[in-house]
Amino acid sequence: MDCVIYRRAQFAASHRYWLPELSEADNRARFGLAANFPGHGHNYELHVGMKGEVDEYGMVLNLSDVKQILRSRVIEPLNFSYLNQVWPEFEQTLPTTECLARSIWRRLADALPLTSVRVNEDPELWAEYRGNGMESYLTIKTHFSAAHRLARPELSLEENTDIYGLCARPHGHGHNYFLEVTVVGDMDPRTGMVVDLVALQNAIETHVVKPFDHTFLNKDIPYFAEVVPTAENIALHIRHLLSAPIRKLGVELHKVLLQESPNNSAEVYGAAPAIATSEKQLAEAVPV
Repeated sequence: MDCVIYRRAQFAASHRYWLPELSEADNRARFGLAANFPGHGHNYELHVGMKGEVDEYGMVLNLSDVKQILRSRVIEPLNFSYLNQVWPEFEQTLPTTECLARSIWRRLADALPLTSVRVNEDPELWAEYRGNGMESYLTIKTHFSAAHRLARPELSLEENTDIYGLCARPHGHGHNYFLEVTVVGDMDPRTGMVVDLVALQNAIETHVVKPFDHTFLNKDIPYFAEVVPTAENIALHIRHLLSAPIRKLGVELHKVLLQESPNNSAEVYGAAPAIATSEKQLAEAVPV
């Protein structure tokens, strides 16, 4: 039976977003502080997914061999490097997180049975490549704080308590929600980006974080006046709110993951169903 295993590694490197065919003003307008000379650095975290059958020794692969392959092909060339100059493709395509994940895949694919290469630029931004041409997945992590009460208005307190437990208490309770939004699209062969990162961050901030932050969801968000704001329903509603704005940026919404507490989270995949004609239908839709 097949099993997927993951190996983690780390490296530190710097890079600069700068296209010589553009003026300084255009580079700064396009890349902001990332265009500053001589560049900036990150502590990158690499997660390599590999798939295979479990052998008689209980392993998919010998991790000592995997470690050596990662070290020689990826970590040693990249660690404490200036990425723009380390590999030839970065002269043509900027070393974005997306492009970096693809380049690492290409250097490992003949030696390891890869399923995914994920590169974390920082704890709130990462890209994943799965071997499909120029397609890449980019994830932004953010957060908001909000209160809610889990109760159906047509039911009594006793009935709601039977269903939702302490979450049905009349005055509600609060959470620090962590939100991960993943988009998918093709990398631009010159910039190495699947989407304008600032525009994506602004869309999430405008349509979700600012409206939801420091609210009582049942009272302050009209949608939840009739729909119980469970983690599942909040995730579905966020998917609905972000699908169109993200599509306007030239990519598709792939996943929304909402972590309500360390013990409770919900995720939904794909854009909001086009056939849904009302918010209530969206809440009742089965995640793709």
